[in-house]
Amino acid sequence: MDFLNTLVNGLNALVWGPPMLVLILGTGLFLLFFLRFMPWRNIPNGFRLLWQGRQKGDDESGEISPFQALMTCLAATVGTGNIAGVATAIALGGPGAVFWMWCTALVGMATKYCEVVLAVHYREKDERGEHVGGPMYAIKNGLGRKWAWMGGAFALFGGLAGFGIGNMVQVNSMADALNVAFGVPDWVTGVVTMAITGLVILGGVRRIGKVAESLVPFMCISYIIASVSVLIINYQAIPGAFALIFEHAFSPAAAAGGFAGAAVMAAIRYGVARGIFSNEAGLGTAGIAQAAGTTSCAVRSGLIGMLGTFIDTLVICSMTALVILTSGLWNSGQSGAALSSAAFESAMPGIGNSVLALALVIFCYTTILGWSYYGERCWEYLAGTRSILPFRVLWVAAIPFGALAHLEFAWLVADTLNGLMAIPNLISLLLLSPVVIKVTNAYFAERRQQGLAFGHGR
Repeated sequence: MDFLNTLVNGLNALVWGPPMLVLILGTGLFLLFFLRFMPWRNIPNGFRLLWQGRQKGDDESGEISPFQALMTCLAATVGTGNIAGVATAIALGGPGAVFWMWCTALVGMATKYCEVVLAVHYREKDERGEHVGGPMYAIKNGLGRKWAWMGGAFALFGGLAGFGIGNMVQVNSMADALNVAFGVPDWVTGVVTMAITGLVILGGVRRIGKVAESLVPFMCISYIIASVSVLIINYQAIPGAFALIFEHAFSPAAAAGGFAGAAVMAAIRYGVARGIFSNEAGLGTAGIAQAAGTTSCAVRSGLIGMLGTFIDTLVICSMTALVILTSGLWNSGQSGAALSSAAFESAMPGIGNSVLALALVIFCYTTILGWSYYGERCWEYLAGTRSILPFRVLWVAAIPFGALAHLEFAWLVADTLNGLMAIPNLISLLLLSPVVIKVTNAYFAERRQQGLAFGHGR
């Protein structure tokens, strides 16, 4: 077992090492320049289209509305990374890690836009008549048979990684949070989560979309309100928090208190890694959900889909970072969810721990729902529609095990598989980038010809 741990640790360090981070950021920068910064310029249009996308248009096909598709994506990405991941980045890389996390999100918007455009452009219908898409279908239908093995590799990595990253690790975090804050036994969390998850995912993507449509906006807005409340209490420390972020983005953070100090490279490494882990830009997962959205235009889906990165990292993660930095506890030596919890408790004594515990529980639960759909589509690509029901049963059955088990090794394996998903996805993005440019230019040219302002009209 020691040998296996050492082997997987080495592989994980390679997969998530500097070359992978450079590849993900480099691909995003290339796509951003290739698109002439179009994603940044169209953030308001994306929100306008999102609002319009609450209902299905007459000329559009798909299983869930564009709004539900984005909420399903956010359900999967807004999770432990937004609370524990941000705190870990600051604890290991210093305040400067937040700046590099922001940079990752800004670049990642272009990556996610392209992922969604290709997923919708190359989507197809399965045996049940439902739309399916994602990197595996973009590779198969866009690059041809000789690249099909790469789509299979993505689906295999995603189908296996989901049981760790999107299932057992999440319910394990839920169980820990509820046990510490409210004394709820781990087995109770496991059984209850299994029951309510089964009721949702056995109903397929339509039921997942409906739950995500209701739960995700509520959880995001509630967390923002709680974070803003802390920032109002700590308002005098806000300018200093921003000063720390920008100062240590380009200069080392000295050791202080329980903080061991961090070089600029550490800030970059942990900021980029945690940003990617949180918003999943470059992993290809967003396109899987967006391909099920009702649409007749891949570009509109891309403009909506890229907002997931904006909301997840530039809004939710930033809230966590500012709460931690304004609390003055970032250099206390604590890390992960414990650091975030201490920051909330310092501003709201007696209730801060409970507020964060509830937020973590909801974030983790929605991640289980979102990743169940990702995993289902990966296994459907590999084994056909006959694999759907067995997958759903296994997914639900794994939940109580995750609540009770020690998952350090499972987390490591899942994290490695999660990183391996990025390789075929990034290769396909680079090879198919001319297709993205072609459909993007055609869309905006048509808007101009019709005399419509960007983002108006369906």
